[in-house]
This record gives sequence, structure tokens and C-alpha cells, in this order.
Amino acid sequence: MPSLVSALANAITRLNRLVFVATVWLMAPVVPIMIYEVIARYLFGAPTVWAMELVVLVFGPYFLLGGPYLLHTHSHVGLDVLRQRLSPAWNRIFDLINYPVIMAFCAILLWYSLPPVWSAVSYGETSFSAWNPPVWPAKLAVPLAVGLMMLQALAEFLRTLSTPPLAGEPPAQADQTSSREGHTPGGQP
Repeated sequence: MPSLVSALANAITRLNRLVFVATVWLMAPVVPIMIYEVIARYLFGAPTVWAMELVVLVFGPYFLLGGPYLLHTHSHVGLDVLRQRLSPAWNRIFDLINYPVIMAFCAILLWYSLPPVWSAVSYGETSFSAWNPPVWPAKLAVPLAVGLMMLQALAEFLRTLSTPPLAGEPPAQADQTSSREGHTPGGQP
């Protein structure tokens, strides 16, 4: 892979890994909040007006923002039964078709997800609950995650395009370790 293209693909993957790691920490406050809510509700008969809604507002971004890095690690649900039976050349062909389809889908979703975010920000939209928090941060997670997914699909497409298939191993899996963690395909640093 040319150095500029490789640097771009690796930078996109590093950004998505950083977002993924930061997103994992969104779950850290969820457990104590839910424990507090359960204790307040069932032991003291005094449920909060904010705990359940906060958890719902955090879970959306949590799932969405983890997706782009999972595309890189091949952790999404796939047709493994079919792909295991195919040669590396056919797996490469499927990847070269699949990644542009993902990018096109993400572009359409990005186009349609931006107006609701703009509307939520400009009108100061809230959840209309007793707690009534602003909803734009949760809505912003959709175009952000879709944009990052589109970039990661581009990075994976460039990797697949520039990596010839290896005998007995799909190209995406061969490149996965070396590009993700800075190791060589043999696992040595």
C-alpha cells in the first residue's frame, strides 16, 4: 500500500479505536446509576426522574460509536459459514464489493441524520420528560457514528484493494493484526 494511503487508513483506524475506547467508558457510570435507581426505588420507594432516561440516552451513543472500530476488527455479524468455504480471492472480491456498499449506505444515512441534529440544536429540543434533558447529544451520535463508519469502510476498502490475497487466509484478516496494533502478521512487535 502506498505510504500516504497506508497512513490515511491507519489514522482513520486509530481515530475509531480512540472513539471506541472512550465509548466503552460511557458504561462505567451506568452500573452505579442503575444500582442507585434500584435501591432508591425498591428500598426507599423514591425513584429518580432521571436515571432510566440517562441510561437510555447513554446506550444509544454507546452502541453507535463502537461500530466503526468493530468493522475493522471484523466483529460485526457476517456470513461466516459462506465465507469460510470461499477462497481468499473470492473473499477479497466480496470485500471489494461490500465496503463501497457500506460507504454508500453510510452516505445516505449521514445525509438524512444531519437535519434532525441541526433541528434539535437550533430549537433547544428536550426530551419533554420530568427531567427534560437536551437530546441533541444523543442525536449527534448518529451522524458522528455513521461518518466514522463510512471512513472506516474507506480504510478497509483501501487495505483490501492494496493487499493481495494470501494463500489460505482472507486479506482482511491478514492485515488486521499488523495495522491494528502495530505488529507484523507473525505477531512479533
